Amino acid sequence: MRHVEGRARRARATLAAVMTWAGLLAGVAGCTSDGGGGGIGGAFGAPPAPEDVIRVTPDDGSREVRPGAKLRVRVPGGRLESVKVVRSQDAQDSPVPGRVSADGTSWAPDDDRLALAARYTVDVVALDGSGRRSARHTTFTTHVPEERFIGYVSPEDRATVGTGMIVSLEFNREIRHRAAVERAVRVTAEPAVEIRPHWFGRSRLDFRPRAYWKPGTKVTVDLRLRDVEGAPGVYGLQHKKFSFTVGRSQVSLVDASRHTMQVRRDGELLATVPITAGAPKTTTYNGKMVVTEMLELTRMNGATVGFKKANGKGEYDIPDVPHAMRLTASGTFLHGNYWAPESVFGRSNVSHGCVGLRDVKGGGADTPAGWFFDRSLIGDVVEVVNSNDKEVAADNGLGGWNMSWQEWKAGSAAR
Repeated sequence: MRHVEGRARRARATLAAVMTWAGLLAGVAGCTSDGGGGGIGGAFGAPPAPEDVIRVTPDDGSREVRPGAKLRVRVPGGRLESVKVVRSQDAQDSPVPGRVSADGTSWAPDDDRLALAARYTVDVVALDGSGRRSARHTTFTTHVPEERFIGYVSPEDRATVGTGMIVSLEFNREIRHRAAVERAVRVTAEPAVEIRPHWFGRSRLDFRPRAYWKPGTKVTVDLRLRDVEGAPGVYGLQHKKFSFTVGRSQVSLVDASRHTMQVRRDGELLATVPITAGAPKTTTYNGKMVVTEMLELTRMNGATVGFKKANGKGEYDIPDVPHAMRLTASGTFLHGNYWAPESVFGRSNVSHGCVGLRDVKGGGADTPAGWFFDRSLIGDVVEVVNSNDKEVAADNGLGGWNMSWQEWKAGSAAR
């Protein structure tokens, strides 16, 4: 009988213990549902989902994210421990630098623009309000534009140029958002000098200082056009930096009425060369022009620049013009001339608008044309005066030096 009573007491004690533990668990469940994190509840409560702790925009798995969207990481309650963002573009991975806010609850990239045609990977570790660690991994891809624009830049990288060089960008597309594109191009100089942009129409952007560059100046061009919207739905493609150096100063003054060219090097008269300029019916432009191209030998056909005979053929077609230096986009050259009589140089104007120097067929090193060609650089200035013609247009070649500084600055779209 006592043996049976003992077993009954032990059974009642076990049942009481089970009921007490069940009550504790019920209490834990109650604390957890109330949001408490202390005591036993903190140890046994289910942790919140990572997406509830860490909010990332754009959403995980998003596609074709537009350029105006913002990349953001937030922790509504708690703080961020680490944020790592990688941009994959053109088969290259690049870290995306950014900053965590002072209170530790948010992160934003240093550059707020999202790259186009890119895949972003975001990895975040954060602590929630209860001190529990959560991690989240998300990805999204950005819009792939169908249309792109690029700028063809002169001068070339690492070139040595004359003091009259103007940095010029010719875009392959019409630029509608000119201010945005202008801000994405930076031209700086060492030693420093004020440099301003000027638009010619909607597809050309030039940069120059107030006066000719000083010899020895190093100029750096930084193109940050990639993903800049130049026109609706048309985005830039380039992100590159290059530089060029300004060499010695050489400015040549062509006097069409006196048939001479004075060549000055660093301000000192180097030589006075006899020339022939444009004939009375085909005069040479007046004004400052810049050498943009140098050709040992080239063909010149009048039909390509509007000088045609009744049968449609050019008034001239010379297959081997020596020592040719382009001064305008419309076809004005300073070049060697072997076909005109020697007597015209320094005495009369017989050309179709070009400036001619005496030369021999094939080009001679010891002729006036060969001498001048060997001492010239792209970027040198040739100024024509006393010609019975108008001043060359500022956008005809690199004619921007014919504009006043105020006129030049007025051509900026981002003033």
